[in-house]
Amino acid sequence: MFALLPPGSDLVLHRDPYAGSLRYHRGLSTPNSPDCKIVVDGIPAFWRDGEAILFDETYLHTAQNLTDRPRVILFCDVERKLWPFAAFWLNRSVGHFLLRQGLTKNVEGEPVSLSNRLFGGIYAVRRLGKRIKAGNRSVYYPIKYALFGSLLWSLFLR
Repeated sequence: MFALLPPGSDLVLHRDPYAGSLRYHRGLSTPNSPDCKIVVDGIPAFWRDGEAILFDETYLHTAQNLTDRPRVILFCDVERKLWPFAAFWLNRSVGHFLLRQGLTKNVEGEPVSLSNRLFGGIYAVRRLGKRIKAGNRSVYYPIKYALFGSLLWSLFLR
């Protein structure tokens, strides 16, 4: 896919949970500046037009663009080659399953995965929770724990 990081953007420190691939970035249109960088496991690198960065996305990483130009990259996952064959097969099966969960409509007629259809509603609840938390933390936490407790109760204790 292609990924845009607008001027002034800052992606939070995170790690991706699936270790079946390595992450590949190729700079397409970048500020070519150390002020537009990625930091992986504490090691900074910055994007340059036409150059690649390959990293393990299971390490903590963050990105920021402190320039006045957008950063556009080609973003790919490169499958890890694993041995024995059973590990390779399991990795490929999990990877294909996860890819199918991310299907979204780019052009008319393409399918949209159930997880992407559900995400809109889930994200609306998350945004509401963030507004409540910003407004009154003493109200937010009892609501949060009551919702999670109800969910756990309905799944496991009912």
